[in-house]
Amino acid sequence: MAFSMMQLFLLGALGPRLVGELGISPTVLGLTTTVGFGTAAVLSPVGGRVVDRVGPRRCLVALLLVSAAALGLIGAAPGTGLLLAAVALGGLPQALANPATNKAILAAVPPPARGSVTGMKQSGVQLGAFAAGLPLAALAGGIGWRGAVWTAAGTAVVAAVWAVRMLPADPPEGTSAAPGPRPSMIPRGTVAWLAGFSLLLGCGIASVNTYLALFGAQRLGLGPTAAGALVAVLGVAGIAGRVGWSRVAGRPGRAAWLPGWLAAGAVSAALLLAGATLLHPLAWVAAAAVGVFAVSANAVSMVLVMQRAAPGRAGLDSALVAAGFFAGFAVGPPLFGLLAEAGHYGPGWLLVAGEFAGACAVAVLWAVRDRRRTPVVSV
Repeated sequence: MAFSMMQLFLLGALGPRLVGELGISPTVLGLTTTVGFGTAAVLSPVGGRVVDRVGPRRCLVALLLVSAAALGLIGAAPGTGLLLAAVALGGLPQALANPATNKAILAAVPPPARGSVTGMKQSGVQLGAFAAGLPLAALAGGIGWRGAVWTAAGTAVVAAVWAVRMLPADPPEGTSAAPGPRPSMIPRGTVAWLAGFSLLLGCGIASVNTYLALFGAQRLGLGPTAAGALVAVLGVAGIAGRVGWSRVAGRPGRAAWLPGWLAAGAVSAALLLAGATLLHPLAWVAAAAVGVFAVSANAVSMVLVMQRAAPGRAGLDSALVAAGFFAGFAVGPPLFGLLAEAGHYGPGWLLVAGEFAGACAVAVLWAVRDRRRTPVVSV
């Protein structure tokens, strides 16, 4: 999970260096996120079906090798063209990550432990944010940003070798998929609601991931390493939040209401970022709050998918919800980038707060409908 999005976290954490050395604008920096997540959104439904057919181990090994290739190309990019092509290639690992890991959990983990295990694996994404924002950003200060990106690429290859040697074998190809007609790739019911929630949530999270370090450097007066540390704070808080809230979501009757509550907390976090334009230390509190609330809400939505998925559809349903999340990541940063280009970070963070508020409304409406449809059993 960490490597599936490592390229985008690195582009965000190294944004001040890229803007300076490659001469790209803040708008182009946001476009990298659009390209990566747009590709992932398009490929996710197909990726979910592939995981259901061929099994999680093959897909996880492929994920790590393609991540290594994308990172290697980013490190070699002389300008915008190859950089965007490499980010587009990185959309494939993103499309495979949630279906493959969710399928592996369903196959190997008993139901009572799935919530906490899902939170731990979802925290891998934030581990990637931490690695990009602190050790790799610091390494870039010593050997250059290209060397830091190539270091991440080599580590992905090592992880692929580990996956081949350690993960349990997949069933014969084709036996993982449910029998019968080809499953629909149109989200319905709970999956449709969670996809809409994830779309709005992703818009806000992507803007924070992409522009937080640049905001720190341009408006808060932080150096490149300290600005990258803001991303690391978000990552550490996201790890704790995803593990903790997913464990809560794994308890009966708890998961349905959590997305709305967490999205409400995310609104407060975005407002703190807006306030940081006037009171700079608030940025550190806000970064942690985004991790605890906004980032954690995505993990809870994955717990809900696994709880509600029909037999044989876990991979596809996970992919459809992830496609909504990735579509939000594609849409959010360009909108924010227009404001960042003009130096209007305060209105940009208010836009993020509005996106989180929309996600909160969708989650609460779904939870109310779900409660009305769920029969009450008297004991």
